[in-house]
Amino acid sequence: MKKIIEGYKAFNKDMKNRYGYEFAEGKTYSVKGPLEFGTTGNGFHFCKRLEDTLRYFPTINNEEVKFAKVTSLDEAVEFYDEYYGYYDMYAARKIKIEKILTRKEIISMFLNTYEERVIRFLAGFRLTPEEKEIFRIKYLDSMKIQLAISYYQDGDKDAYSRQYERGKVIQKNKKKFS
Repeated sequence: MKKIIEGYKAFNKDMKNRYGYEFAEGKTYSVKGPLEFGTTGNGFHFCKRLEDTLRYFPTINNEEVKFAKVTSLDEAVEFYDEYYGYYDMYAARKIKIEKILTRKEIISMFLNTYEERVIRFLAGFRLTPEEKEIFRIKYLDSMKIQLAISYYQDGDKDAYSRQYERGKVIQKNKKKFS
């Protein structure tokens, strides 16, 4: 069934996918045969949300990655990804690489979305020191995002356990004074 779906696709710095297939902005690509997921699958894989592409092309490892806004123009099948627990991945018969996103566009997107998406973004996207500071200020009232910045961006592997221990002390003191 023809299904137009907009989403995102990630590439290495040479605009190649994980399997070495090269793409270009503004071009349309198609495949024949049954659509399937996986390394031996058939179809052009993409995600509905940009942060989900980071599972396949994380920049947190300092890899240079390009992200594109894409549109499936023909049949597309959904894939249930148990890692996140919801339907967000697709394989398309025909896909158009609409636009390569700039870093500024990507950062802006995640400065204007909800907390859970920001946290998944921070887990896979390497921010510059200046960008980290922008996120810290923007989400000053979000302990979850502050912890994600410390853990994923600063490499503070004890950030969550310290917060957990603080929470236990607070609960203990609340009981003591109630």
